[in-house]
Amino acid sequence: MRYISTRGNAPELTFEEAMLTGLARDGGLYVPAEIPTMSRDEIAALAGLPYEEVAYRVMRPFLGDSFSDDEFRGAVERAYAGFGHGARAPMVQLGPNHHLLELFHGPTLAFKDFAMQLIGQLFQIALSRRGEKVTIVGATSGDTGSAAIEAFRGLDAVDVFILYPHGRVSEVQRRQMTTPVEDNVHALALHGTFDDCQAKLKDMFNDFEFRDEVRLAGVNSINWARVLAQVVYYFSAATSLGAPEREISFTVPTGNFGDIFAGYIAKQMGLPVKRLVVATNKNDILHRALSTGDYTTGEVYSTITPSMDIQVSSNFERALFYAYGQDGAAVAQLMAELKDGGFHISQGALEALQDHFSSGRSDEHETSATITEALKSMGELLCPHSAVGVKVAEEQLGDEVMVTLATAHPAKFPDAVEAATGQRPPLPPRMADLYERSERVTEVENDLNTLETLIRDRRT
Repeated sequence: MRYISTRGNAPELTFEEAMLTGLARDGGLYVPAEIPTMSRDEIAALAGLPYEEVAYRVMRPFLGDSFSDDEFRGAVERAYAGFGHGARAPMVQLGPNHHLLELFHGPTLAFKDFAMQLIGQLFQIALSRRGEKVTIVGATSGDTGSAAIEAFRGLDAVDVFILYPHGRVSEVQRRQMTTPVEDNVHALALHGTFDDCQAKLKDMFNDFEFRDEVRLAGVNSINWARVLAQVVYYFSAATSLGAPEREISFTVPTGNFGDIFAGYIAKQMGLPVKRLVVATNKNDILHRALSTGDYTTGEVYSTITPSMDIQVSSNFERALFYAYGQDGAAVAQLMAELKDGGFHISQGALEALQDHFSSGRSDEHETSATITEALKSMGELLCPHSAVGVKVAEEQLGDEVMVTLATAHPAKFPDAVEAATGQRPPLPPRMADLYERSERVTEVENDLNTLETLIRDRRT
């Protein structure tokens, strides 16, 4: 099993190499050279299986020889053992054709745990076998950072540095990143937006001298292993609702496009997905791009859905790679134009995208109103990001079954939920003392040299 860069000018890697590398040396993102498929019988056989077994069967073909069957089974079992629900990704019904997929039962109460907990296990196996140590640097709009810190805290083979936009995450998100006490994890509050954090991360990967010196690795959604782990819950949800005998649609609140791109991979593997609906907030560049072909960046607005306050959606590059017929040179040209403010998607590529994706948006008022109405009419307390998904899904409901991804627990965004419902969602008992824990954080300027010097000095 080999992995290639979306920009077509980097060495092919194994799964393990792609996972440990993160970003390709040509600036591109790794994707499988060929996407494995599952037969209808293989998909049907997933119904009713434990989540861990579904995960093993869906992901195993992508790993090649990188991990043995026993190694991978063990990693999967350990990754999800700490989740707060036996089903791992349970569903609740919101209406006749509408279901909510709860992805917030992991240790940091967000969908990122599904991938990050597994990556932590796989990194540990691979690095122990190699006798190596790496430096993980991540950029987060809120949830990836806490999930990464939770997955890697205390591991001898890994130093973790997480960049988040200062003052632009919820208090719960911030505290989940700043309260761990282990010496190998570091929360860095960057003066800027998430896009600034993400840009500095890419700059570090493209500084090959620094990259090689600190053995830089990435666990952002640019890491293929992150996307792969998220593919699993599309299969578990769809088969529980009758796939492959019926088509299922999914609505995904997304800013960086990784979670919904996992749905695209599931579809390419053979899962009968009818529609993949992108739900955006006020920062609606993905909705505009999928509607008109225009991908022009602008101001990043601060909203009650901070994990979606993004203008540069890294994983959209992967979708463009397939829309342009796997033409790496064309993708590289688009990404070069993006540095100057944006690009226009060709008509053929736009039609290819629209074959799989549709989109909608929800502004601040609409999101709050959806939180209010969901509790009143559905008995469901939604986090604001999940509310964006529900609002867009309700607008696009058809004859097929729709599954909306609930990406975070409402307690991660208590102020927005309380403002909409009058109820302040409590943290789960295991996190009840989060507000009393001491914080450890470093504010940093939006400057590459400053960041690289800090990381060199702080490595254990």
